[in-house]
Amino acid sequence: MKPAEAIATVLGAGNLRPAPGTWGSLAALPLAALLHLIGGPWLLGAAAIAAFFAGLWATTEVTRGSADHDPSRVVIDEVVGQWIALLPLSFGAWHVGASIFALWPGWIAAFALFRAFDILKPGPVGWADRRHDAMGVMLDDVIAGVLAALGVVLLAALAHGIMAL
Repeated sequence: MKPAEAIATVLGAGNLRPAPGTWGSLAALPLAALLHLIGGPWLLGAAAIAAFFAGLWATTEVTRGSADHDPSRVVIDEVVGQWIALLPLSFGAWHVGASIFALWPGWIAAFALFRAFDILKPGPVGWADRRHDAMGVMLDDVIAGVLAALGVVLLAALAHGIMAL
């Protein structure tokens, strides 16, 4: 497997069917946990940035000369977006000294919200997707990840507010 293909498909996760984007998001979860355990939210954030730029390069390479600007096998964008959606959990666990795994409801929320924003492509997510280039492939998932992260923060505030009563 060529380096660009390995990065773009996240070592072949993008070749799984059905729903390769969901497989890419699932592949992001254990990687995020490992990154958090090794270096906390700072390493997870740095890895998301590095994966964004690696994904931009890899997506450009694997789509070169193709009419399909966003082949379903390219899932590095899902990994980046999912990691962004998980950042509030990583920061929260780090801040209070809790196990990242103790925040399992947040993992479910981050996954579900990210997949919903990525599939439905509301507002700015759809705008980025309509760029029809490698930057659009990556940006739509970054934006979906940011929206999902905001949703995770809101849900956590609601859950902790209710529990605090």
